[in-house]
Amino acid sequence: MVMRTKPKRPPPSKDDVVIRVRGLVTRLGGKLIHDHIDLDVKRGEVLGVAGGSGSGKSVLLRSIVGLTRPSEGEICVFGERIDELHGKELRALQMRWGVVFQDSALFSSQTVCENIEIPLREYTDLSEELMQEIAAMKIALVGLPPDAAVKYPAELSGGMRKRAGLARALALDPELLFVDEPTSGLDPIAANQFDELLGELQKSLGLTVFMVTHDLNTLKATADRIAMLVDRKLKIGTIEKLAKDPDPWIHDYFSGARGIAVLSA
Repeated sequence: MVMRTKPKRPPPSKDDVVIRVRGLVTRLGGKLIHDHIDLDVKRGEVLGVAGGSGSGKSVLLRSIVGLTRPSEGEICVFGERIDELHGKELRALQMRWGVVFQDSALFSSQTVCENIEIPLREYTDLSEELMQEIAAMKIALVGLPPDAAVKYPAELSGGMRKRAGLARALALDPELLFVDEPTSGLDPIAANQFDELLGELQKSLGLTVFMVTHDLNTLKATADRIAMLVDRKLKIGTIEKLAKDPDPWIHDYFSGARGIAVLSA
């Protein structure tokens, strides 16, 4: 098993909250997913969101970025209520974040370069030449070779598709990055490399990262704090603190062979 080490960085300010969730209730198909959740994500931190399959991790991410409408509660990003914004105000807020979906969500009929240009076309009036230059810069930033620009997603490995999705999420130079299962489907070496890349970019670009993952290695390597979804509620703390939580599911999560190996590394 490949163990990953979290890069050192200064602690985030306790007073600078980028994402604030209060009393969030989410029901899908009549099923209660989130039951009055409260959450603060601080500027400059990496928050890892973990939980069992079907616990609502990705639904929480989608709710914060406005893709899923909660039944109750309040979500503020950069101090703005996302449910109260429309038109230019909403677009201005959306330009301040980027999203890397679990399957990268690249358009199969478009090249890597064209995929990266999508948010540039959506939110800016840049020239074709400048958009191509930005796409080339983002491709290099995430460690892809220059010739990846003209390749289609089907021509890339799983790790390269993840990097291409990350490049697209960074196209508008966001302050906030949402990442859904970044190492899902990757072998240990590729997963380790992606963790290192994410950590380096977070530090060098000053990103705040909201990351959904089931990967204990990724949590140990990258997350400052962890928010665990258990029984429709959140338990939040460092990995060391949560590993001592008496909740049966959390105990089982950390006490298995993989958990013991990660915590002892």
